[in-house]
Amino acid sequence: MSSPPYGSRSHEESNRADSDSEDEPKLPLNQFYPYIRCALCCGFLIDATTITECLHTFCKSCIVKYFFYSNRCPTCSIVVHQTQPLYNIRPDRQLQDIVYKMVPFLEDLEREQICKFYKERGMDVPKPVTISPPGPVAGKRQKKDNVSQSIFTIPPELDVSLVLEFVGAEEGISNYKPLERRYVRVSGEATIRHVELFIRRKMELSPTCQVDVVCGDHLLDHYQSLKDIQSSVGTEALQDGLLVLHFGLVLPSQS
Repeated sequence: MSSPPYGSRSHEESNRADSDSEDEPKLPLNQFYPYIRCALCCGFLIDATTITECLHTFCKSCIVKYFFYSNRCPTCSIVVHQTQPLYNIRPDRQLQDIVYKMVPFLEDLEREQICKFYKERGMDVPKPVTISPPGPVAGKRQKKDNVSQSIFTIPPELDVSLVLEFVGAEEGISNYKPLERRYVRVSGEATIRHVELFIRRKMELSPTCQVDVVCGDHLLDHYQSLKDIQSSVGTEALQDGLLVLHFGLVLPSQS
């Protein structure tokens, strides 16, 4: 009996693949509501915007209006900035892309409402920003490049790539989760305090636990920005172009 042609699948393999796809768990959308809805308006995130001090995310219009009369995060009440809380918010384009993919027709509905808003006021509807390819290319290739760049372009403000290496915890510290996301891309204006807050949130650390962050042989202070650290330490702290930070968990010193 002759063997099946190269690249083809047998009937048994096809049935097995179909069976595996049917066995995949399907979760209802409401299980993801805590991650894709705004805590202020209770609707799905639109122009997702994250507070850099605590990493909580809201609709841009909601959080901007909220900061008119408060300088604290609506979720955790941390002081975002003493006088200008809008300085410490950043667009979260990746999360917004996820929301649009998970909620069908949400992006189209939002675009229709934007057009309606401008037309009712007799204003020109702003055109969406498109990213042109670096040079002239063939028709199909050009379309492909435009699509890929519009989806995967990294925001320019995220100009520092980090590797967070966990070196261990002091004896007596045990209740923490492993840091699953070791590779992070952030703004060079972010400080070690922001890195610590990120680690605390992801590892669900106790408030009594202290996070020490080290770059090379230097124990870093909370106020130091990543841009300053990268320029002062130099290539010694870089690994394949990534800034390597080691951190450990310690108990606070008792005076």
